[in-house]
Amino acid sequence: MHTTLNNLSLNTTSKIEFLNCTGSIHRRLLDLGLVKGTKITPVLVSPFGDPTAYEVRGSIIALRECDSKNIQINDES
Repeated sequence: MHTTLNNLSLNTTSKIEFLNCTGSIHRRLLDLGLVKGTKITPVLVSPFGDPTAYEVRGSIIALRECDSKNIQINDES
């Protein structure tokens, strides 16, 4: 079953299924290592709820909710 990254609970690991975006944001997410099969874990939410920090391939990156809504994940991971 698929859901979007912004719905993943803190410290819960899932795998990326696909990116539902195009253009420069799609390229940016790919450059950050967000490709199919990559494990991703939300580790910290900012005090106002946006952005959220995620652990990806041993690095921490911050994504805005509007961007994380475009990342489909497998919520059975």
